Amino acid sequence: MRYELYYWPGIQGRGEFVRLALEEAAADYVDVARMPESDGMGVPALMRLLEDKATGRPPFAPPILKCGKQVIAQTANILQFLGPRLNLVPQAEATRVWAHQLQLTITDLVTEIHDSHHPIAGSLYYHEQKPEAQRRAADLRTVRLPKFLGYFEDVLGRNGGKNMVGKTLSYVDLSVFQVVDGLNYAFPKAMARLQPAWPQLLALHQRVMAHPRIAAYLASGRRLPFSTEGLFRYYPELDG
Repeated sequence: MRYELYYWPGIQGRGEFVRLALEEAAADYVDVARMPESDGMGVPALMRLLEDKATGRPPFAPPILKCGKQVIAQTANILQFLGPRLNLVPQAEATRVWAHQLQLTITDLVTEIHDSHHPIAGSLYYHEQKPEAQRRAADLRTVRLPKFLGYFEDVLGRNGGKNMVGKTLSYVDLSVFQVVDGLNYAFPKAMARLQPAWPQLLALHQRVMAHPRIAAYLASGRRLPFSTEGLFRYYPELDG
């Protein structure tokens, strides 16, 4: 079955967590908003889906995945749906619930990372909340990152040190890779200082990067670069 991914073009954002799973599984998918409007796609197609008055289960915001007649939103929810279909999570129910729990914790961390550069409101520009962002980023660097990434390091160690869940690559591993990769871009000095505390996590990041399909994706034009328009943003003054 062909999957349709709906997310804003031009940035990785939260849609990247879904893209990584689709790419690793070599799934048949189309990134709708990045496709030509002349083919009935592009941003207008995304807006039509968001504004569809006929559905009784409207999505709140991208990322959104269409699979046949199913319309699924929220990153963790999409990955919970895709995991067993793409063989990116063990089949045991208890383990799948555990994977979803970890993905929800990643979602919490991603929100805190976003709020480090937009602590007051997403509707305001960064320069309109710069002093508050500097205070929030300082707390992220010194308190929140050690807490979250220390937790993931512990979970990884308890599972044998190679995978976050089960014995093979899962969507949780891909999401942890994306978080570490994004933090390396957004907070290079802080991450260089803190990384010795998370050797297994950093090794996982390197292993995921070396997976053939992920390596091919990262080298392709489908993988957009990090930027100061996305979720992970580099501002030198926030890096301490």
